[in-house]
Amino acid sequence: MKLKDEKYIVEFGKNLRELRKSKNLSQENLANDANIPINQVGRVERGEVNTTITTLRSIAQALNIPTSDLFDF
Repeated sequence: MKLKDEKYIVEFGKNLRELRKSKNLSQENLANDANIPINQVGRVERGEVNTTITTLRSIAQALNIPTSDLFDF
């Protein structure tokens, strides 16, 4: 499936992976803390999905960062 703005979504995923790793969290830990499926974290990090705003908010809360930090790349 071809995503609109695929390059941006891939870069977003790379940034998320870096943020997660900087907090020493596994994908599983982040998924549990954000109350989202573990496969969702991997798919977002690989740029396979254009995720929802509510998922982004949950991820930011789990990372204890402002949502805007997810877009700082």
